[in-house]
Amino acid sequence: MSETPAAPPVPAGPEPGPVSAWLSQQGLGHKLLEPDHFGVEMIGIEPTLLQVVAAALKADGFDYLQCQGGYDEGPGQQLVCFYHLIAMDELVNDGPIIPPEAKPREVRLKVFLPRDGIPSVPSLYGLFRGADWQERETFDMFGISFDGHPHPKRLLMPEDWKGWPLRKDYVQPDFYEMQDAY
Repeated sequence: MSETPAAPPVPAGPEPGPVSAWLSQQGLGHKLLEPDHFGVEMIGIEPTLLQVVAAALKADGFDYLQCQGGYDEGPGQQLVCFYHLIAMDELVNDGPIIPPEAKPREVRLKVFLPRDGIPSVPSLYGLFRGADWQERETFDMFGISFDGHPHPKRLLMPEDWKGWPLRKDYVQPDFYEMQDAY
């Protein structure tokens, strides 16, 4: 008799980090993602839960939106809108002196969106004023709409520009005719 080889071990998914565990305790749905190369916890959020999760994290101390942006996973794949939040007050408060090597608590939220139609997420401008130009740039380059943004217009490209230049399926026009802006 020959022995049948053992099945290869099933790789375990990412372990929940402290932010994921806290979100679970609060009853806020999310998807665990692999940490980035620096070990920053990454969490997938449904577009409808973005404002609720971001508000809960802000109340938990994540008071600084360091970066908001987007990227394209490739032609026919999803667009991704991301938010990098940091608990800055814990580093700059009037408490004990914090050593320079101390690392802030940080987390990256990702919202995965279909590329067809006009993908949209709720704006975080009401929670983080710094989201203003960052969300406008993401709209301008990837075509992701931010519902509730107070200034939803292009930031980098002319208002009448067609398409979203940083999408990987973007076809650059042969020429662009400048229109009278007035």
